[in-house]
Amino acid sequence: MVKKKIANTLGRNFRKSRENDKISVTKRSEIMAKIKSKGTKFETDFINYLKQSTKTRFKTNVKLIKGKPDIVFGKHKVCVFLDSDFWHGWQFPRWRHLLKNDFWIEKIENNRKRDKKISRYLKQEGWTVVRIWEHKIKRSKKKAIFQVIKVVGE
Repeated sequence: MVKKKIANTLGRNFRKSRENDKISVTKRSEIMAKIKSKGTKFETDFINYLKQSTKTRFKTNVKLIKGKPDIVFGKHKVCVFLDSDFWHGWQFPRWRHLLKNDFWIEKIENNRKRDKKISRYLKQEGWTVVRIWEHKIKRSKKKAIFQVIKVVGE
C-alpha cells in the first residue's frame, strides 16, 4: 500500500517537539475566552461572498438543526459547515504531538468525533452535508462557493 503524501499547506513544522506553555493558566484561559465560535472573519467573508454569488435563500447558524450548521439551504436540505483548521483538526494526527497539554489533544479529538457523528446523523435524516476547511476557503473562495452551489443545484 502506497501512503499518499499530504501537502503541508499551513507551513507547520511537524518535526518540532512539544514544549511547555509559556503563558500562565489564567492568562491562557483569558485568551481562549475571547475566541469566537461563530462570526469569525473567514466565515463572514465566505457568507457575504455566497450571498453575492447565489440567488438561493439560506440561513446561517441554525440552532434547530443538530450541529448548528453555519449555512442551511432548507428548501434543498443542504447543511454547510465551515470548519477551522485548528479547532476541527485538519491533518490532526500530523501535529497533535505539538500541543502543549493533553487537554487540547482531547478537545480536538472530541471535536473531530462530534463532527463525524453529526454528519452521519444529518445524512441519515436526509440532509446533504458539505464540510469546507478554512484553508480551502482562504486559498480559493470561488472554488468553495462553487462546491456549495453545485450541491444546491443552482
